[in-house]
Amino acid sequence: MADLATLKLRREALTSQRSSGVARVSYDGKTVDYRSVAEIDRAIEALDCEIALAEGRRIVRQVRITTAKGL
Repeated sequence: MADLATLKLRREALTSQRSSGVARVSYDGKTVDYRSVAEIDRAIEALDCEIALAEGRRIVRQVRITTAKGL
């Protein structure tokens, strides 16, 4: 697992490249080509989870479905 500073730098690079519409991201002398914006979004989500874990917090995602039978 990478250290927190490295994770944040990678996330910042991904976020800035995503907003510019470029699918190539460079950080720490490495270059990664992404096929789509959706793939960049998934990478950002994965980094958010790693950052949260490194900071000792967790990301909670819930989906609540409520239904009622109308009369």
